[in-house]
Amino acid sequence: MSISIRRLDSSGLAEMRRLNVLFGEVFEDAETYTAEPPTDAWLAGLLSKDHVVALVATDGSAVVGGLVAYVLEKFERARSEIYIYDLAVAQTHRRQGIATALIEHLRTLAPGLGAWVVYVQADYGDAPAIALYTGLGQREDVMHFDIDVDGRD
Repeated sequence: MSISIRRLDSSGLAEMRRLNVLFGEVFEDAETYTAEPPTDAWLAGLLSKDHVVALVATDGSAVVGGLVAYVLEKFERARSEIYIYDLAVAQTHRRQGIATALIEHLRTLAPGLGAWVVYVQADYGDAPAIALYTGLGQREDVMHFDIDVDGRD
């Protein structure tokens, strides 16, 4: 097995689509990740933005892991933070250091993106994710709220 990790740009549409399928499988939420796929123009536009980071881990041509992160500019100081929004590794490739390698790759990109920290959320009860993130950083217990924009639940 030879895993390679790279940041996608606007030429990585096929890999981004395969990563979305993987997210849907791993998160058991195919509806969100594959039911209404965006157009190629939409994906290419996102992948060309400096503040959007999509990393894929591939084994040959197979996408076996990946993450999507966003660079958030701050108002209190002239610096940014990077928020890992999605991170997943295929069941067949877990416990091989791929998630750690993805985060480490993101960490190497962070200074060039003006970021001083990378942060991520984990769900209570997701022991593997909590163990991974605990080994890489400091835990903060916070509450997360989704606020609907159209008044529906």
